Amino acid sequence: MGLRNREGVLTSDWLKRKMSLKEKGWGTCRLAETRGQDMRSEQEMMQLILEVAQRDERIRAVYMNGSRTNKNVKKDIFQDYDIGYVVTENKPFIEDASWIDVFGERLYMQCPDILDTWMGEERNFEEGFGWLIQFKDGNRLDLHVVPVEEADITEDKLCVVLLDKDGILPQIPEATDEDYRVKRPTEKEFWAACNEFWWCLNNVAKGLWREEVPYVQDMLNHVIRNQLIKLLNWKIGFETDFQVSTGKSAKEMYRWLPADIWERFLRTYSGGKVAEIWDAVFVMCDLFEETAHEVAGKYGFLYQQEEATNSYAYLKHVRELPKEATAVY
Repeated sequence: MGLRNREGVLTSDWLKRKMSLKEKGWGTCRLAETRGQDMRSEQEMMQLILEVAQRDERIRAVYMNGSRTNKNVKKDIFQDYDIGYVVTENKPFIEDASWIDVFGERLYMQCPDILDTWMGEERNFEEGFGWLIQFKDGNRLDLHVVPVEEADITEDKLCVVLLDKDGILPQIPEATDEDYRVKRPTEKEFWAACNEFWWCLNNVAKGLWREEVPYVQDMLNHVIRNQLIKLLNWKIGFETDFQVSTGKSAKEMYRWLPADIWERFLRTYSGGKVAEIWDAVFVMCDLFEETAHEVAGKYGFLYQQEEATNSYAYLKHVRELPKEATAVY
């Protein structure tokens, strides 16, 4: 296969032949001694990002999004720089990745678009391409190039224009996290969350009886806990008039939950021992039940109490079920 496939798209096979992944920095760079190197400040990083764009005629505009443009996010040393370079053409930047060396010495990096093609997914590198870079000094840069004709900054309300040489980007309002804020639920959404929670505990019960810990943890952490988080978010949303975001994975719920509720939520996470998981599951059930009643009351929703009561009773029954049992009841 040559440079392009039948649709005219740059291909990962071509990239592999064009350059050594290791030599050109697609994968892990040689680890260097990290001690003693000062971490560049936000001012220094932003100055570098803009200077690179200003010197390179192929780069016509620069925008930033993510946590650094969100005034409601507390700044810390681990915030990355989410930067988009709007360019005349993607291909030259991808053909020779050495241009990113100017940003500093790398510990390691990832190119998600290439990884996607390795996993069998189709990606058009000419529409967008990115490098996620962890630098030796502790900074991280998530850098993307997108051609002028593909640049769209209107969908992300946390986007901020940093440079526009030709006035090609539209005027956009001040950055806001409103798209990420807790949304008011409908009664059917509430019913769905409650039913998903109480029904899927059936899987947890049999999984714990069988001592299938990986299956149980997967069910708890990827299905059931999400329903509890929804209810806690709806509680927070009601109490804040839906003016806040609790962050990715609801990591900032603690800012709006009473300390005792937050502590109980943390206790829903367990280790790998079956007895510990059972205890955490019951903490989760009690917290969900209380929150469901509170949310139903605040919004005027009907709570399916019989469903909850029967599910919880089944869960308790299975915990006490002997290993030699030949029937559930």
